[in-house]
Amino acid sequence: MWQLYQFPLCPFSRKVRLLMSEKGVGYELWRENPWEGRDEFLALNPAGRTPVLHDPEKALTLVDSRAICEFFEETVEKNQMIGGNAAARAEVRRLVALFDENFFEDVTGPLLLEKMKKRVILRQPPDSRALRQAMKLAHEHLYYIDYLLDRRPWLAGATMSLADIAAAAQISVADYLNGIDWAGHEQTRSWYAVMKSRPSFRPLLAERQDGIHPPEHYADVDG
Repeated sequence: MWQLYQFPLCPFSRKVRLLMSEKGVGYELWRENPWEGRDEFLALNPAGRTPVLHDPEKALTLVDSRAICEFFEETVEKNQMIGGNAAARAEVRRLVALFDENFFEDVTGPLLLEKMKKRVILRQPPDSRALRQAMKLAHEHLYYIDYLLDRRPWLAGATMSLADIAAAAQISVADYLNGIDWAGHEQTRSWYAVMKSRPSFRPLLAERQDGIHPPEHYADVDG
């Protein structure tokens, strides 16, 4: 069986978990704190980043969330997540890149640094200015999601795709860290409530990062 090396607040690991669950691919969770730099983990991925997916029986290791998701998209026919014609597939990939790169750089990454890394690893106080900036930029990203949802049922088109999974993975971590102000974003909030209600999402909502507790609304599938 696949072994997924991850920690609870890694948004890229969450993306892989959601995709694998939606496709019905079984896996075991292996808790990995990449900042510890374990030799055994670095042997699997010298870059020292999660997620890493390893199948010891097949001696196969997959690294990088986009590469992992594309692997299963190519090898598992169930629930296609990058579908449609060439233009539709390009739109899915464009949005996946936007959330993996821009949303993470603007919102999720700073929140993880200020509210997790500084607290749990560095034992430093957070920078309030950095937190305010991350929440401000979160609004800008949510406005864009509102715009997309005003024009189509899901982020990239008529059906759920990897774009929705990538966005929900990033938003879920930011929401866990209480970095999302949902006021004025009813379209996005309704879409996210639908994502949270899916069976694939339930394990994420139940999991906790050591020493950090989410706000009360985090696990509410109606909120």
